[in-house]
Formats: sequence, C-alpha cells, structure tokens
Amino acid sequence: MNAPASTLPACAPVSPIPTLNMREGALWLEDSALEDIAERFGTPAYVYSRAALEGAFGAWQQALAGRRALVCYAVKANSNLGILSVFARLGAGFDIVSGGELARVLAAGGTADKVVFSGVGKTRAEMRQALQAGIRCFNVESAAELERLNAVAGELGKRAPIALRVNPDVDPKTHPYISTGLKGNKFGVAFADAPALYRRAAQLPNLHVSGVACHIGSQLLDPAPMAEAAHKLRGLVEQLAAEGIALDHIDLGGGLGIRYSDETPPAVATYLAPLLAVFADREEELCFEPGRSLVGNAGLLLTRIEYLKPGETKNFVIVDAAMNDLARPALYDAWHDVVEIRPRAGAAAAYDVVGPICESGDFLARERTLAVAEGDLLAILSAGAYGMTMSSNYNTRPRAAEILVDGARTSVIRERETVAALFAGEHRAD
Repeated sequence: MNAPASTLPACAPVSPIPTLNMREGALWLEDSALEDIAERFGTPAYVYSRAALEGAFGAWQQALAGRRALVCYAVKANSNLGILSVFARLGAGFDIVSGGELARVLAAGGTADKVVFSGVGKTRAEMRQALQAGIRCFNVESAAELERLNAVAGELGKRAPIALRVNPDVDPKTHPYISTGLKGNKFGVAFADAPALYRRAAQLPNLHVSGVACHIGSQLLDPAPMAEAAHKLRGLVEQLAAEGIALDHIDLGGGLGIRYSDETPPAVATYLAPLLAVFADREEELCFEPGRSLVGNAGLLLTRIEYLKPGETKNFVIVDAAMNDLARPALYDAWHDVVEIRPRAGAAAAYDVVGPICESGDFLARERTLAVAEGDLLAILSAGAYGMTMSSNYNTRPRAAEILVDGARTSVIRERETVAALFAGEHRAD
C-alpha cells in the first residue's frame, strides 16, 4: 500500500506527534527547526518534545483527578535519564523490570517509594538492591519467586511488599509478541492459582501482601479487554478480603496504544472510564503503568538520505539510520510514518526506506511515496517508545544521539556513541 506524499499545511500540527508543525516549508518540533537540529547534532538522532511528554502525562493525571491513584511510567519504553527526569518532576512513579532500570530511576531523581518492580526473572542481587532502596512493591510472577523473595528479605532483616501479577487469560487483541495476559504467555501466575499463592504469601514471615497486579498486553486500542480483566480482578480482591487478606492497591498495568498509521486509540479518559467504574466503590489505590502512550508520539528518529537506488522491482531510499537504531519494523513489521523534513514539489515515487546494515531485514518502512533527493532529511515518526531502548551496536554502529526539545531550546540528553567507546571494554587475545 502506498502512503500519500507529504502535504503539510503551514503551521498545522502534524499528527500523530502533536507538537510537530510545518513552518517556512520545513518541519519543526515545537519551536525548533529539525534541519537546525540535524546540522548541530548530526544524524541519525532521536528527537523528543518535552511539551508532548508533559501533555501526555497530564492527560492521565486529569483522567484520574479525584481518585486515589498513582501513574507509574513503564521505564522500558524509553529509559533515557532526560525523559525519566521530566516524569519524576511531574510526580510520576515508575514501573521497572531490572536493577539497571531502578538505578536509572534513582539517578534521574525518581524516588524508590514510587517504584514497582515487575518481570519474570528477578535475580537475588536485584531483589537485594530493590529492598535496600526501599521500593514500593514487587510484582511477583511465580511461586518460586515468592519463596526466593521471602528468603532474600529475611537475610536483610526486611519485609518485602508484594503483589501477585495474575494472568486473567483475556485476549488483548494486539500483536502476539506484545500480548502478555493469555494462558500461553510467560508472564504472571494463573488466575486459578492466585488465591492459594496469596494464602502462602500471607504466611511467609518476610513478605507483606500489598496488592494485586495485572497487565494483559501492549498497544491496546479497545478498552473492553482490560475492562473484562478488571472485573475478574475485582472478584479476586473480594475473595481475598473475605479470607482476611486485605490489599492496599490494585495495579491495572498499562498498554494503552497510540496512533502509528490509521489506528484510532481511545483517549486516556475513555480508556480509563470502564476501569474506574469497576472499582468506583473500592478504597484501594489504583496504579497504572503506561509507557508507549506517554512517550511514543513525543519522539521521532531524524535521518539523512545517503543514496537513492532504483531497481527493477523496487526503489530504495538508503538512509543513515538502520534496524539497529529502530528495531520495531524488522521485529514486528511495525508501521512508522515517514515524512520529508522539507517536502519537494517534484515528482514522487514509491520507495522502501532501508539502512546500511548487512541484513535483508534492515528496513524502516516499505512502499512509501516520497519526493526526495540524496542528502534530504526524513523523520521516522512515533519513535519515542521502544526505539532507543531496543537499539543495538550491530555492525559496530554507534548508537544515535538523543535530543530533547523544549520550545526553542534543544539539549543533548544522550551523547552520540563513538566507535572507540564500543570496544573500550574489550581486549585482544594474547
């Protein structure tokens, strides 16, 4: 399917990134020209809008106004210290899945008492690190983890606050690789096993039963599956209360989707309304763990065209970004809009946008209609989530710089890597 060539009216916001706009024939992010950013900082570069980050978080706060709730940003979506520090200043909590992410949160100014630790493979060292920091809660994902955490907490003379992540076996209607709440997924504990595991947790001397957690998947575009899971969760909460196991909080996970192409994700308030209705008469604090919906459409990948390569069956735009910079297209066949930074008036053609990596799967977009020439700049949109965090150094490619735009101000929040830095920790064999 061919996408239309860019036709962006002057000064109009360019969806799906709300702060992207056209001025004087070229694209700007907030009040910063992307051409100037490329000139100053080079390409490829991830470029983020602070106003878009703050606006996305504000939508969650507004939708939860009047309800005891905590929004814990899912660090895995984008873990740059600059991004984390923006959310920390806004009062966010954080959802982590490793000791490294905990260290990032604390370095960025986040507080441990607003951190929830998810993930199926927590090590003893990570448990000790989190307990010593004083995190808010461990989202426990197996019976074996429950026993290990009790032992580690006992060694430190502490009680670990825990919630069981339960698997409600609800189809989230999303890509199978980002579905997490079905019986065949590795995450969480079986719903039927949860009551017995809670009874066990309540007996263990070094654990404090704090809550219950559930996360059914990512890029959710329909509130109905999560509402179904919420009803199941409420039944479990009531069953536990009847057995004398009272909970402090209910963690409903994240997963709200964004627009990449023609999706129509619900507004935050629309997504949350049926969930809030399920627990309207409950006193437990509600926790949410959004990631993509906070950062996905606050960022783009800025890249420059190296070559145009016509072919018998396909035409290629070869750019300086690659699958090592943005893995989602190669990994999920994911769609990202591609737009020219300074659209040309000439004839357009259909191109596959590819990188220099030595893999046939190295593509960023397929069959896009573009009017471009060698040296032009392109923006790969909706790249704020699972872009830099999933990047690699394949083919000994230094990772991109990351730039934060705040109105007319731009700042480097990650320096571009150097080749020397890539092998600084390696040694030649004797």
